[in-house]
Amino acid sequence: MKAVVYQEPFSVAVADVDTPGIQHPNDVVVRITSSAICGSDLHMYEGRTAAEAGIVFGHENLGIIEETGAGITSLKVGDRVVMPFNVACGFCKNCLAGNTGFCLTVNPGFAGGAYGYVAMGPYVGGQAEHLRVPFADFNCLKLPPGEQFETDFVLLADIFPTGYHGCELAEVAPGESVAVYGAGPVGLMAAYSALLRGAAKVFVVDRVPERLAKAEEIGAIPIDFTQGDPAEQIRDRTGGEGTDKGVDAVGYQAQAHDAGHEEPATVLNSLVETVRPTGRLGIPGLYVPSDPGGPDEHARHGQLLVSIGKMFEKGQRMGTGQCNVKRYNRQLRDLITAGRARPSFVVSHELPLDQAPMAYEKFDQRVEGYTKVVLHPALAA
Repeated sequence: MKAVVYQEPFSVAVADVDTPGIQHPNDVVVRITSSAICGSDLHMYEGRTAAEAGIVFGHENLGIIEETGAGITSLKVGDRVVMPFNVACGFCKNCLAGNTGFCLTVNPGFAGGAYGYVAMGPYVGGQAEHLRVPFADFNCLKLPPGEQFETDFVLLADIFPTGYHGCELAEVAPGESVAVYGAGPVGLMAAYSALLRGAAKVFVVDRVPERLAKAEEIGAIPIDFTQGDPAEQIRDRTGGEGTDKGVDAVGYQAQAHDAGHEEPATVLNSLVETVRPTGRLGIPGLYVPSDPGGPDEHARHGQLLVSIGKMFEKGQRMGTGQCNVKRYNRQLRDLITAGRARPSFVVSHELPLDQAPMAYEKFDQRVEGYTKVVLHPALAA
């Protein structure tokens, strides 16, 4: 089958790889109809991880079941399904508690698994024509048949639940004010989710005009951090108080408003300054235990200089960690089918699989409006 394969930093190719088959009675094989490129894929694409040549990318996957293992009970051939990016067993201590992003079974020695992502287990990615799904009764979310809402539903694999998770970590409640740092796909989903949860005022911080414009389109207040300290800008717009809640949708590749280089802790420290005393911070933005591309020795080992003293002084609380997609995906699916949510507003391009190398390059460079790309293996080039 054809798949998007990592070659070296800043280089992927569409190549022939082995078509997956059933390896366990609880597996299914899915014919992929949509697979999105994620910002975290760029960490591997840029060579900032230990990704080795040959890894198949893709953890945001939707498709049609073509084959089922003998142990499958709730799914059948022909079902349309979307898979959380988290591969989870459904029966370990963490899965039973709803913490499926930190499954203790699927990736020995590491809490959590994912498709096509370095260190997240032996699970081949889905930017390909087919995908093997383990523990499929648990991991597959059934969707209405047909093609309706395709670009909405594929976002249930990661960014829509992840944005919502940021708001859950921050405990965003109706009537509150929220600052979201980052207007990439996850940041826009966090802002959108804050509005869905009833936030009265949502600020979105970024520097890319197209992304700030998209934030404004959904009713958020854009803050261009190239125009000055974003925390000061937001305090000026909140009577000096700051916001009730804050979400970091940037992670370790953050840049300060007055610097032309990475400062990995800058968003965390900006949130401490932005959010009022006793407010809460949600951190779904990716921070890694090691970053070969970090700007200094501490950053390269995942160690950041964070203003914990100011955070303590203000009595703030922080929630962190990757999204437990299954905690939210059914409810978010139902919001989509009911017409209450249309997360596909973030999708800028829908392309055939063969155009993935070009899409990665343009998405990485933030050019020509590339904000979120969905690949369709069956789409003609």
